[in-house]
Formats: sequence, structure tokens, C-alpha cells
Amino acid sequence: MANERRCSVRLLVFGASLREGSMNDRLATLGASVAEEKGATVERATMSQFECPAYDTDVEISTGLPAGAQALHDKLQSVDGFMIASPEYNASMSGVLKNTIDWVSRFRPQPFNGKQGFLMAASPSMTGGKIGLWALRQPLEHLGARTYPDMFALAQAHRAFDDAGRIADAKLQNWFETTIECFIDLVEASKHYPHLKKQWVEFLGERPDEETTRVELGETAAV
Repeated sequence: MANERRCSVRLLVFGASLREGSMNDRLATLGASVAEEKGATVERATMSQFECPAYDTDVEISTGLPAGAQALHDKLQSVDGFMIASPEYNASMSGVLKNTIDWVSRFRPQPFNGKQGFLMAASPSMTGGKIGLWALRQPLEHLGARTYPDMFALAQAHRAFDDAGRIADAKLQNWFETTIECFIDLVEASKHYPHLKKQWVEFLGERPDEETTRVELGETAAV
């Protein structure tokens, strides 16, 4: 373990592509391995576990929230932070991921609020999927997630991995590892800071209205 004095940190790590063996799933696997090396406890998942039908209010009213949304909700509730490797589709995020986020946002309380998140992407393009990550930040931050400022975008990912599943370029691999370690440090600090208070107001600054107002309060336990 990188730091034997590290306090307990639990992370959910998954790739947001449904395709088995996708570049983003490979990046998620590498990210999970690095996080464990740096002292975190990792819950590894796949997007297929969280897949949902297209969001429809009529479906929600008639049959409730789908199993995929329930699965992501439950995993988020059990961890301190999350890491998502999301593919870039047409300069935006994965549609299946956005749909699941929309479903999960319907829980009360909704589980993204206050969670630390690290975003990464792998793409054959020269930008590495970073444009899609900027799009992904918007719904997550709207829901109160504290997305880490630095995002990792692996360019030309189809030729970036070595046979062991690591990034072949040693400098890139080192940057990947040290950035994840910094993210874990932040998750640890957030989790263990005594009496850290959290408040999420969905439409902060707008006139309060019973139909649209969602306010959630919380406080971390002292350690």
C-alpha cells in the first residue's frame, strides 16, 4: 500500500461503455488497480449493471425506478467517491450513462450529492475524449458531486496500452498514478474532516417553488 497511515477510503470504479473490453473499460480496470495500490478499497463495476430503459416519467410512476438505477444508487451510497471512464460520443458523454444519471437523480435523497468524483476517458482521437468529460461534469456537478478539477484523457488509446494493461508511455502512466493518488487524498480529507457540513440546493438563486425546490442537508461524522 502506498500509505500505511491512510484512513479508509472506498471508491466505485466503472467504465461507461456497454461494449465488453472497450478502451474505457480497460482504463477503468487500470484506474481501479492504481487506486488499490494507493490504499483505497475499490468496488469495480460495469455499465451493464446500471443500464436502464429510456427515462419516462410515466414509467417511473407506474413501475418505479429500474433495477439498474437502484444498483448504481446502492453502490454510490456504500462508497466515499467514484471514478468513471466515459467514452466520448459526438463531442459529448455516453448516452446510456446520461440516461442512468437521470434515473438515479430521482431518488430522495439523491446519492451524487457530496460524493467526490474523478473523470477519465480513453479515445482513439488526439483529444482523448476530454470534450465528452466536460459535458459529463455538468449533470454531476448540478447534482452536487464534487468532481475533481483534473481529468485524465488518454489520446490514441487504441495503441496506448501495453500487454500488461498499463499505459505504455511511462510518463503518462506516472501522471495517471499520481493524479489518482491526489484524488484519493482529497476523498480521504473530505471523509474525515470533522463536522464538515453539506448543503445542496438544486436551483440555487431561483425563487423558491414547491414544485421544483429540492434541498438536501447533511453532515459528516467526526472521526
